[in-house]
Amino acid sequence: MLEGLAQILEISSLSLNAMMLVFVRVTAAISLFPAFGEQIIPVRVRLMGSVAFTLVVWPMVQHNLPPVTPELSGLAVLVVIEAGIGFLIGISVRLMIMALQLAGSIAAQSISISQIAGPAATPDPMPAIGNILVMAAMTLALVTGLHIKAALSIASTYEILPLGTIPVAGDIAEWGIARSAAAFQFAFSLAAPFVIAALAYNLALGAINRAMPALMVAFIGAPAITAGALLILLLAAPVILTVWNDRLDTVLFDPLGMP
Repeated sequence: MLEGLAQILEISSLSLNAMMLVFVRVTAAISLFPAFGEQIIPVRVRLMGSVAFTLVVWPMVQHNLPPVTPELSGLAVLVVIEAGIGFLIGISVRLMIMALQLAGSIAAQSISISQIAGPAATPDPMPAIGNILVMAAMTLALVTGLHIKAALSIASTYEILPLGTIPVAGDIAEWGIARSAAAFQFAFSLAAPFVIAALAYNLALGAINRAMPALMVAFIGAPAITAGALLILLLAAPVILTVWNDRLDTVLFDPLGMP
């Protein structure tokens, strides 16, 4: 009986070690995910969210996990590796929020209403347009099942990078550069309606000023560009958010893949 109990305790210890490592990867990823990892959310709530995600991801991956040695030194190395992998997963998704923030900044600069409105969903101050787009995008993501997609996304990474696998530094550098470049390109494409409208506005303003030098066209045109920007935001925001949410689904489907 004692021998059987010792075997059960040994198996339980190995399972707890593996579950702890899953928790490390999940926590590192969730801490950077939109909505779940925002700094305006209390730390206790974020911690409980990580525990909840771990309880969802663990049954999906436990049968593919290798046995984990109970030695402290080996566990410490695995914790560092899993935290790094979780960070890679999280940053690939976090770049989507950064792209939306950058798109809002580009749009605000283009239409000359780039006054900073203070922190909102993120601690970084952004123009009002950026705050509106980020809050709306995170709401849309949550409504369309971000919690389910996030759990499946994290679980799928164990097929690419199993427990304890050290990523190749060169591959990570190439992946990071490609992801960052894709985020910047995506941000500019989202802000394209505002950039095109600003270009047309400035060309028209220059032509009017050329024809009537004595007229203070800037004072007349400033209300027009503000009203036009609000109209463009009203018409383009649904399309921008839909395109952004589709791209987010693509990233969540393969967070460690090349864009």
